Amino acid sequence: MAADTPRILFVCVQNAGRSQMAAALFNRHANGRATAESAGTRPARHVHPEVVDVMREVGIDLASVEPRLMTRELAEGATRVVTMGCGDECPVVSAPMEDWGLPDPAGQPVAEVRSIRDEIDQRVRALLSSLNAHTLKRS
Repeated sequence: MAADTPRILFVCVQNAGRSQMAAALFNRHANGRATAESAGTRPARHVHPEVVDVMREVGIDLASVEPRLMTRELAEGATRVVTMGCGDECPVVSAPMEDWGLPDPAGQPVAEVRSIRDEIDQRVRALLSSLNAHTLKRS
């Protein structure tokens, strides 16, 4: 990855739902022009099964992904940090931050998790469009 390639960090509490979906969808749509990672303030042991199921429906396999802890070191060099429900628990970072107020998919019916996934997909596409307009070079 080039030093000037934008890097987005998606953060939620358990890193087992919203942030995992956002990073995976972002990386798919960015096609290498930018990258995303995800983390959580209190990581779970695994990605929520309902999240694995609805992401598999769109061709993304999160079954082997392990949630990880949000740290200042991880946030260093991020172009932007997007939080989803972790509020004041996130370490202070120098990157611009924004919060996406999205419901937690844990334990929700599949239809609700699909709806959350689709909302994240729309927001990821809008974020990429914003980055394209400001920082990404089209290839």
